[in-house]
Amino acid sequence: MGKILIVDDDAQLRQSFDKLLTEEGHAVRTAPTGEVAIAMVRESLPDMVVMDVRLPAMSRLETFRAMREITPKLPVIVMTAFGTTETAIKATKLGAFEYVLKPFEIPDILALIDQALDAGRLMRAKVQINAVPEAASAEAIIGRSKAMQEVYKAIGRVAPTDATVLIRGESGTGKELVARAIYQHSLRPDKPFLVINCVAIPDTLLESELFGYEKGAFTGAVSRRVGKIQQAHGGTVFLDEIGDMPFNIQAKILRLLQEKRIERLGAYEAIPVDVRIIAATNRDLEAALREGRFREDLYYRLKVVTLRLPPLYERLDDIPFLTDYFVARFSKEMGTDNPGITKKAMTFLSGQHWPGNVRELANTIQKALIFNRGGPISREDMAQATARERVSVGTDSTTDEVIRQWVRKALTYGTAKHMFNSVMDDFAKVIITETLKLTSGNRTRAAELLGISRPTLLARIEKYGLKIEASIKSNRP
Repeated sequence: MGKILIVDDDAQLRQSFDKLLTEEGHAVRTAPTGEVAIAMVRESLPDMVVMDVRLPAMSRLETFRAMREITPKLPVIVMTAFGTTETAIKATKLGAFEYVLKPFEIPDILALIDQALDAGRLMRAKVQINAVPEAASAEAIIGRSKAMQEVYKAIGRVAPTDATVLIRGESGTGKELVARAIYQHSLRPDKPFLVINCVAIPDTLLESELFGYEKGAFTGAVSRRVGKIQQAHGGTVFLDEIGDMPFNIQAKILRLLQEKRIERLGAYEAIPVDVRIIAATNRDLEAALREGRFREDLYYRLKVVTLRLPPLYERLDDIPFLTDYFVARFSKEMGTDNPGITKKAMTFLSGQHWPGNVRELANTIQKALIFNRGGPISREDMAQATARERVSVGTDSTTDEVIRQWVRKALTYGTAKHMFNSVMDDFAKVIITETLKLTSGNRTRAAELLGISRPTLLARIEKYGLKIEASIKSNRP
């Protein structure tokens, strides 16, 4: 949840936003003019702003410029009620997170606000490197092993350059944290930092999200739209899971890296952009090259600097430091005293294999704290938390056979070109639907249970066309 400032001369719209966002759990303030808004930004430093581009007294973009001078990393969503969006596009070029046309759909604006809050948090939250576990913030890279020392050295060498960076590592090793650390120590720390998950956005929308489109480029394109890459002009774009990027979009990313230019869908002129690209993947790109799923020229353009993150089994000496950090962090977040952990529990954790890497270790410790009955966390607490963490449908033979029959039927009768993705999408629909039912439509809680970010969950809900509004009460979380 965040502190949101609404700036609009329409009193009814301000009141509607106030009611809607307060029900979502946000702290909301409103301002009728640019002058009042600027004073509020100076006074309380909101997490984000939603503002109309046509305000009384001040010129259209003066308010925006003044707010960004006060806090450069403030995400601003610009609204306009007019068919022409030239003013909104100018605001976007100045660093606006996004612009929307009035009237808009409530689920769309809520999803956009969630994305802006998340982007603002990522830009503002400093990533600590190798801090003392007890004193580390919630955004920290912990580890003293030789493998992690090499990672720190690589961050220090590549950060103050504009070189493209490819971060490779298994899921749960902390690729996004490393990308943010590079950004924060770069030559562009006060410019935008946008995260684009190439898996979370449906293939049919990814190209327009990245590059934007012109009016009339396709059915439903009623106005020109600036893409995320152009929105990040002057800053850094983190392309997460680039190994899953569709082949046709890879060519446009290659052009961006080679020529520093992009083309909107439906446009005939290239647009110059100045962004630094950091990419990450857990895929075997060399295998993708051999199979023709990844462009060779893009592969070599991306790996100007390759930074490999070690899996947890290659840095077992770091488990005590990571454990102390997560126990301290989650205790603080839960509002409880740090109970500490016994030597036997620590030995147990150090002897486990962690296929989910640091993320799995963190989830296990959090669950142990939730079920802890007082006193230091024991070996038994950790054993129970690990068992809960690793329970799978495969342990139930009946369930396992039902899934096998489903897969066999899909393979026998399915006609999808990409059968694997189709079946996985079917599973994902079921998992997300059942999780939303379990949480009574609480998307934040559902994302936590699934171990994914809220924006990723919202993107999946949109991709699969899941209808959850009917089951959610008026105070939607």
